[in-house]
Amino acid sequence: MPQEMSLVEVEATARAAHAGQTDKAGRPYAEHLSAVADGVRARGGGDELVAAAWLHDALEDGVLDEAWLDAAALPQRTKDVVWAMTKRPDEAQEEYADRILATPGARLVKAADLAHNADPDRLAVLDEHTARRLTHKYAAMRKRLGLAPGD
Repeated sequence: MPQEMSLVEVEATARAAHAGQTDKAGRPYAEHLSAVADGVRARGGGDELVAAAWLHDALEDGVLDEAWLDAAALPQRTKDVVWAMTKRPDEAQEEYADRILATPGARLVKAADLAHNADPDRLAVLDEHTARRLTHKYAAMRKRLGLAPGD
């Protein structure tokens, strides 16, 4: 069995995979991944969950594929959280939330993701309609996951 990827390697892989991508505010997407990874660490998550934070959008965004994740030298827990965090096309929010809640560690990673997504400074640069829509979407997901607004 190959040696597991280090966090430095996971970060480099995620940064390379998302290179050229920007978030809704036009910022480099890697800034979001870094903020989520930092948020996971601040919430007490260990290396397996920090790795999942770096990769949490890779499958959903199509920058890495299922075969890559299956073959990657990562702990199963990291892979499970990445799978849980990957929203499927046309999947109901309730199904998505249920999968996150059923996967150990995924709720913590999603909490860090939602916290960064809902950051007022990030939302402030968006048009009013988009900011309002996203604020509602993130609040609804926090409620489904049993997260307080500050979680």
